[in-house]
Amino acid sequence: MIEPQHEWLTTALAWVLAVGTAYVSLDMGKRVRAADVVLARGWMVIGGFILGLGIWSMHFEGMVALRWPVTVGYDPVWALLSFGCAMATGSWALWVSKKDTWLQTPWAQPAAGMAVGLLAVHFTGLTALQMSPAGIWQWPWVLASGVLAYATATLTFMVTPLLRGARRALRGWRQAASALLLGTVLFGLHLASVASLAYPADAVCLSLDGLPGRLLNVLVVLACGLALVATWIASRLDARHQQRTAHLSESLQRADAQLQRVAQVDGLTGLANRLVLEDHLTRAVRRAEERQRRVALLYIDLDGFKPINDSFGHHFGDNLLCAVGQRLKEVGRRGDTVARIGGDEFVVLVNGNPDAASAALVAGRVREALHRPFEIDGREVTLSCSIGVVMYPDHGPKAKLIARADAAMSSAKHSGGNMHCFYEERMEHDAQRAVELQRDLRRAMQTHEGLSLHYQPKIDGRTGRVTGVEALLRWQHPERGAISPVEFIPIAERFGLIGRLGQWVIDESCRQIQVWMAMGLRMRVAINLSVHQLRQADLAEQVQASLDRHQVPAELITFEITESAAMEDPQASLRIFERLAQIHVSLSIDDFGTGYSSLSYLRKLPARQLKIDRSFVQDLEREEDARSIVKAVIKLSHALGLEVVAEGVETQAQQDILRGLGCDQLQGFYYARPMPADKLQLWALGDENHLPGDASQGQIRPDFSDSLFSPDESDEDSH
Repeated sequence: MIEPQHEWLTTALAWVLAVGTAYVSLDMGKRVRAADVVLARGWMVIGGFILGLGIWSMHFEGMVALRWPVTVGYDPVWALLSFGCAMATGSWALWVSKKDTWLQTPWAQPAAGMAVGLLAVHFTGLTALQMSPAGIWQWPWVLASGVLAYATATLTFMVTPLLRGARRALRGWRQAASALLLGTVLFGLHLASVASLAYPADAVCLSLDGLPGRLLNVLVVLACGLALVATWIASRLDARHQQRTAHLSESLQRADAQLQRVAQVDGLTGLANRLVLEDHLTRAVRRAEERQRRVALLYIDLDGFKPINDSFGHHFGDNLLCAVGQRLKEVGRRGDTVARIGGDEFVVLVNGNPDAASAALVAGRVREALHRPFEIDGREVTLSCSIGVVMYPDHGPKAKLIARADAAMSSAKHSGGNMHCFYEERMEHDAQRAVELQRDLRRAMQTHEGLSLHYQPKIDGRTGRVTGVEALLRWQHPERGAISPVEFIPIAERFGLIGRLGQWVIDESCRQIQVWMAMGLRMRVAINLSVHQLRQADLAEQVQASLDRHQVPAELITFEITESAAMEDPQASLRIFERLAQIHVSLSIDDFGTGYSSLSYLRKLPARQLKIDRSFVQDLEREEDARSIVKAVIKLSHALGLEVVAEGVETQAQQDILRGLGCDQLQGFYYARPMPADKLQLWALGDENHLPGDASQGQIRPDFSDSLFSPDESDEDSH
């Protein structure tokens, strides 16, 4: 028998071609699954050709590596037939790679079909070597060829799915290792097929006129090498393009998901927004109608949030709102919806068929949760809230629930805040009136029509003469007539107008003081500051600007701040008081005794006056306790170096008691009601013919204190 020798370099090259073909085949298995149908079909056609070329080239390169003792050549017809079988086998392998159902049983039809193709490639290739006498089949090697062909096919279809689900880095290592294994098994198939035929020692080659071995070697290496490299490069470019496309698609999906989230979630707190709330409310109402159940809606507004936000900055306010949202989520039960619908307003939709008692219980839990101190940016802040409650179907159709809950919340806020109110029909009218009044108030502030200051005198407790006045804001509505400050001041606070309105009062007071100064009268004016103004960081600068604009001495201005406002945030109040004291305006604590005070803080505040609340003054004649409290307050104030002003004096008995207790100044209807500036001097002179009715009802007519006249006027009068 002829025993050909293997040339190791060419044989090694054949093994390299086998591994390269295996690597490219695995890559093609991913390309033919492209989402683009045209692209997938293109890769199917190109891949079938390239894989067929690789398998065929590996086999013939291995045959060229054999060194025969006789000269040999290869029949081109059989060589071409072998190439056709190789293309069919490669196309079959790629077609099966697209079929997930076929890959679930790779050892069945897929492996059998590919194994037959591989055997056809190798044995038709062997037939291209025409020898005489013919070769003798070595059946053990034939059987080994069949096993290796089946093993190659089975491994190919088992490895292909593993490469799809792996991560990118892991997929690269898996593909390289799999290609090495498959290439080695495929090359083993080649060696086994070559050993399947043994030729007699006297055999000669009948196909010498065919393809010579050296030429075939050059053609195989060049064609297959270039094809495999070009295909690998194209596959890499396509993979990069697909990765870029996939990355772009993923980015678009993330952006779309983010847009969906933004559309459904409040950007600051992460709670549901108004759109989601209305959707959940619609579904809750529908379920309630179907099952004859109830739904409760709580409309929550934070009391005093705007002054905190203005005082400590928007970043602090945003963090506080996030903390409030978190507490509300903790209060809400599973199935409830907690939403932020704007500013410092939140809504809790309570499901689970609640009755009025259950809704009130939830409102109580909300108030309790929000009243616990918040620790924000190293500061401790305490909040309260006003809550409006509506029940479906008790309080109307779904379309009006939110508006009516808002109306109930407004009623709770107007009643003093830190409470909850259930909706009543009158509240909707009140809410509509509030909206209209804020619109008209805004217009009045722009045109300065209808707004004015009235002044109520302060009387010296010892001499009975006028020592100053308190400026009180009045609004004469063009259609509704006189609107009480008790009504329009809360509206200004709710709709964010109180800052501008308070600054107008300061500026108008300074203007009037300048007018009085031109008349020789140095009238001291007390101005009320709201808690909202007290939290304005630039309050002192605004006051100084008004003083400079009208050339008014700062000592003619006294700011009255309620005890509750001053003690709401004592540290912040102390800072604002100190800045106001630096511009030399006077400070007074108003409504003393109505709130909880810390004497240690009161002692630190740079105030000059303390004003006793009218509720104590009204009880002086009949309540011994009231007299004891007023007496103690006067002694305490004098010990702290403070003047004491008693407001609400309406009878002579009250006046006499207060004078006897040593009260420094008195104020009330017993002397005069608030009146316009041009009527004040007429009142003091007792000219009742030129006074309005309500300004002439006092029982006494004190004149002005000498200290109110300018030095020049006083000197002239003394001569």
